[in-house]
Amino acid sequence: MKRIQELLSRCESRPERAGDEIRTFIREQTFPLFDNDTAIFFFYDERSFDAIHLIHWVFGLESRQAFIPLGSTGAWYLPLELPHTARVEYKLELSRGGHRLWIRDPFNPHRAFDPFGSNSVCPMPGYHEPRWAFEEEGVRPGSKETIGVKTEVYGGEREVQVYLPSEYKPHKKYPLLICHDGRDYLRFAAIKNVLDNLIQRHEVAPLIVAFTSGVDRNREYGANPKQPAFLVDELLPAVRRQFGVADGPENLGLMGASFGGVSSLYTAWSRPGVFGKLLLQSGSFVHTDVGRHDRGPLFDPVVDFVNAYRADPTRIRAARVFMSCGTFESLIWFNRSLRALMMDHGVDVRFVEAQDGHNWFAWRDRLRDGLTWLFPGHLWMYYD
Repeated sequence: MKRIQELLSRCESRPERAGDEIRTFIREQTFPLFDNDTAIFFFYDERSFDAIHLIHWVFGLESRQAFIPLGSTGAWYLPLELPHTARVEYKLELSRGGHRLWIRDPFNPHRAFDPFGSNSVCPMPGYHEPRWAFEEEGVRPGSKETIGVKTEVYGGEREVQVYLPSEYKPHKKYPLLICHDGRDYLRFAAIKNVLDNLIQRHEVAPLIVAFTSGVDRNREYGANPKQPAFLVDELLPAVRRQFGVADGPENLGLMGASFGGVSSLYTAWSRPGVFGKLLLQSGSFVHTDVGRHDRGPLFDPVVDFVNAYRADPTRIRAARVFMSCGTFESLIWFNRSLRALMMDHGVDVRFVEAQDGHNWFAWRDRLRDGLTWLFPGHLWMYYD
């Protein structure tokens, strides 16, 4: 806050130069500003506004935070205390004359992308992007092949992208991981970089990954009986026919985020004994003990399934499960509850929480934990 107070003092001492002082301040700083574990958001525009708000998706914190005018300078600021390792995605809401406009922070270069666009990012001082999520020099890249899977379940043909590790040889057998929302994991979570790097480091065993994506995504992934039929009866045999997939449930995994996590757990529960490994990220595991849920009709089959799973969790007891969820998500309570239930019934489960939200960067940042837990390479096995 000292820098903000000094800026205000300079502007008040020479009001005729306030604009120049603010523009110089913007050029010399990086935003947001940080004062220990307080992030200081800053906004300035030569146009006048009635109000500026920070819009964020941190569950439990008021989602619209009002900026404070910096005297009569036309600048605005907002100090917000956040956890040391937090990562927060946000937008700014500009209000004038009864109209509101959401924009990215014009002074913050940090961006996060998702299927709906992009947000500004506030990475607190204790947050660090993982090196293994980016291309690394000297790493031998795996390859991707696209196959068409004919499906009677959904009709027509589904495109599936298949990742093959750099060492892939047709006469060898490899574990297989089927990934829901495959296009988004590839585009927004850099999962190919992650696989290339961790396999090269021998932290993750060489494996094949089949990336599948839904058409009517939420309905297909929301505990829909068609999805297990597609995955087990159509996609899995198609991949086996073309690539060297090892036998046994210990070599077959499912993964997904949000509704993709629901679909992964639902498929393993519906077809017990097929998949021995699950990677579940921010699963939308909404359930009820009494009364009804408040998430809308799209969640009705999800809640019915999770309630049924809670009544009969032993059907996937033999599976090894990795779960992750952000502490800033409303889903954190459901994930914690499910993890405790699994542990009580003998499931080999590892659960990781992060000070982040329901977004692709949070899921990307947990991939190393999940993949090394489920498919450990020689190096990881040696040190762990």
